[in-house]
Amino acid sequence: MEPIVATVVQGYKEVHAKLREAVRGLDAGALNWKPAPEANSVAVLVVHTLGSEAEILRVSSNTPSERDRDAEFVSEAATPGELVHRLDAADELLDELGPQITAEDLEAERSRGGREPQQVRWMLVSNYGHAREHLAHIELTQQLYGARG
Repeated sequence: MEPIVATVVQGYKEVHAKLREAVRGLDAGALNWKPAPEANSVAVLVVHTLGSEAEILRVSSNTPSERDRDAEFVSEAATPGELVHRLDAADELLDELGPQITAEDLEAERSRGGREPQQVRWMLVSNYGHAREHLAHIELTQQLYGARG
């Protein structure tokens, strides 16, 4: 596997592990609670993060990608197990597609979701940052949920 891809894959897996920790033990109320009307729940943030990541992996490996981004923002989860199952599937996708991303892919420019083409290397690194940002959003949402009176 290309070194930068291996680093990003490892980073994603670390995020997935932290997401598993974050959702374990939560009930449906905590998973689906939003701190404000325009904010997102833990369930939405996990589903959206994984949807974005999967799209980037597919585009990076030149694999066809279909994504319903809008549907990610209306996601609900009844149990942590539903989200853990998605995280497990995301790890499997990393193992499948990560090794397929070549040095040539990293230098290529590709578009996704109607956006302007970007270099694959940039998309991978940027999207890993996106995942870390949403992990922080989830941690803050959990703090706010626990502090509500």
